[in-house]
Amino acid sequence: MTGRSLAEWLVFQERVHPRAMDFTLGRIGALLERLGLAKPRAHVITVGGTNGKGSVASLIESMLRAGGARVGLYTSPHLSRYQERIRIDGAEIETPLLIEVFERIEAARAEITLTFFEYATAAALLAFADLKVEFIVLEVGLGGRLDAVNAIDADVAVIASIGFDHRDYLGDTLEAIGAEKAGILRPQRPAIFGSLEMPRSIETEARRIGAALERLGTDFGYLRAGERFSFRRGSLGLEGLPRPALAGPVQYANAATALAALAAGGWLPTRAAIATGLTSVRLAGRFEVREGPVRWVFDVAHNPAAAAELARTMQERPPAGRWLLVAGILADKDAGAIALELKNALRPGDVLCAVTLGGERGRSAAQLAALVQPILGFAPVLADSVEAGCAYAAREARPGDAVLVFGSFHSVGPAREWHRLYCEEPRC
Repeated sequence: MTGRSLAEWLVFQERVHPRAMDFTLGRIGALLERLGLAKPRAHVITVGGTNGKGSVASLIESMLRAGGARVGLYTSPHLSRYQERIRIDGAEIETPLLIEVFERIEAARAEITLTFFEYATAAALLAFADLKVEFIVLEVGLGGRLDAVNAIDADVAVIASIGFDHRDYLGDTLEAIGAEKAGILRPQRPAIFGSLEMPRSIETEARRIGAALERLGTDFGYLRAGERFSFRRGSLGLEGLPRPALAGPVQYANAATALAALAAGGWLPTRAAIATGLTSVRLAGRFEVREGPVRWVFDVAHNPAAAAELARTMQERPPAGRWLLVAGILADKDAGAIALELKNALRPGDVLCAVTLGGERGRSAAQLAALVQPILGFAPVLADSVEAGCAYAAREARPGDAVLVFGSFHSVGPAREWHRLYCEEPRC
């Protein structure tokens, strides 16, 4: 026993491996073998893609739980607390259990150096094994082929969408990105693709290994009818399903993708459980709304495709007054393309406050403003932190306005905490 606190464990884990990102399955694979975790007894659903993977994973978890299954969900990154990454039956992992699994990992790893993400992945799998979950839902962190979760063979693999992001690691074309994402597919097992446009590289990989590929719009689909929708997959048809609780028109496609994954695995719960799962699903930081005299919205959209979907949701749910945007976008993200996608959702009188994000990947408010001002056609306000940007928006907002914080987990996480501390009263 080391006696470390959780905070001390997280600092320690950042220092064990010499590089923060070092993609290989060798280290995590060797550790999982030592821990007896390489072949989980539970059914495994791995969810990757550029955008939508968090929503699809949460929808799968919610519907399975509504059907009475015991489910472990692993996602990343977290917004406020590390424990958010590991959920068992809808609840965040308890800190004493998390520290215990860290200690067991440390005892087993010996000469193996692990990245921060590899520690988290191993901790999730160890906790899920201890608590004997029936289903494990793993969200891919980055890419797919060499992501730590890919050390586990998925019974069903899901790719929610393909778009441009992490080009330094995944490639400069959608075909290259698709090939990396397709690394989570497995021979003779279902592979679900959840968007209408699919790079050929995914089909090529599925054929090469003999995965059973199903595509949205071809092998399964949905049809909206007001606030309800229908789902079809082969001879299966589900009519009159309720609108998913997650905001945005894309959530119908995400719900259909989650349903296709469950159906492909033979795990589809009853229609009543499906409806309950759709209406009870929750996911922080994806057009997450806090209502009040001033509406606050938090969305982690950090690439052009996510920004396009955010813009559609903004147009679908406009405030009575203005949008006051608080934007923090990391330096390795295409801020100009993000601004271009959001431009049509903005109206005269709307305001944007650019905030500084620190760290190695950070970008200053002035740098962000210089990139987006020519695109938006007005000068952003500058703030030296997320908290300062939120305080500015709270001061400026009038009843009927909406504050939207977006651009990164590094923006939304601190903003949600600021809102919790300072906006409990209706004044905010």
